[in-house]
Amino acid sequence: MIGIAIAGTGFGQKVHIPGFQAHPRTEVVAVYHRDINKAKAIAESHNIPHASDSLTDIVALPEVQAVSISTPPFLHYEMAKTVLQAGKHLLLEKPTTLNVDEAKELYQLAKAKGVIATVDFEFRFVPAWQLFAELLSENYVGKLRLIKIDWLGSSRADTSRPWNWYSEKDKGGGALGSLGSHAFDYIHWLFGPVRRLNAHLTTAIPTRVDPVSGESKSVDTDDNCILTLELADGTPCQLSISTVVHAPRTHWVEVYGDRGTLIVGSENQKDYIHGFRVWGSQIGKPLTEIEIPNRLIFSNNHADGRISAFIRVVDQWVEGIERNQEITPSLREGIYSQLLMDLSHESHQKASWVDVPSLEGFIKQNSGVRSQNSAIFSV
Repeated sequence: MIGIAIAGTGFGQKVHIPGFQAHPRTEVVAVYHRDINKAKAIAESHNIPHASDSLTDIVALPEVQAVSISTPPFLHYEMAKTVLQAGKHLLLEKPTTLNVDEAKELYQLAKAKGVIATVDFEFRFVPAWQLFAELLSENYVGKLRLIKIDWLGSSRADTSRPWNWYSEKDKGGGALGSLGSHAFDYIHWLFGPVRRLNAHLTTAIPTRVDPVSGESKSVDTDDNCILTLELADGTPCQLSISTVVHAPRTHWVEVYGDRGTLIVGSENQKDYIHGFRVWGSQIGKPLTEIEIPNRLIFSNNHADGRISAFIRVVDQWVEGIERNQEITPSLREGIYSQLLMDLSHESHQKASWVDVPSLEGFIKQNSGVRSQNSAIFSV
């Protein structure tokens, strides 16, 4: 059994703790929370032996071999660095960090320490998406001509939803970070690298009430993102993201080629993992749903689809730890997702297209893109 410590008890309690406790090769042995009383209460309710308000103390425990971090993004870099410097394996939620230089530093530190680090890019492990990827690799659509992606939700559409870190750009909030980080990863996975991009980011709800002071507070994060990407092979890709709209089709990816069409999509607003289906058609034939084969279906399908997909991420991570071999996705994929997010902010600030360097070239160079909040970038 691999001893796991949990840092981050929001998403951590909903997904990470039940996922690790359901996995046959992992055991949750410690939990971190900045409030020791809350840490103890969470540990007691989940039968976890250790609780602490010090991450340094957590990683010093000999029974902790690996740490899962699902705290808000502005805490990722320092916490992940503490974990990696202690020589512990790392599972990190997305977005990886606040800027790509931080992500690259974590990747290089993990390699130097010889530990296995992964990022929770769970769409790679969803049955419908895996079928979609297989069909694309089998040249179902032929030569790509157009990719169209809509990821539309209402999670922040209610204007009475209170102000929190998600409303603050300096803390990694916004739709681009929460959803765009996933989209950039699966675009890279399914279609390859991006050559250049153009982004326009807007804030539909500019103020929210601070739950502490009761006063209206400014929101400086994006809740609508309109992006145009040009892939390395020249294929145009249109990406629309929103967290403030009531749309019947919540997550839809359409791929058009010279031989046919492929679609993966879901209308399930409550569960962003369950509900995906795949449709395809080739020239002269109607669009038809393609059945997902049993070999791809979740073996243990939890009511919360996020847990089912997360367990598959853990499967891959555990395999990498046992073999002492870097896996995919790793922090390397986290770098690329963060790079595209940083460049999206640059594009929005400049109101122009920006070029995207190759991932290998970017990793090798000494200086990369500066913070997403900087007006000047150097790629």
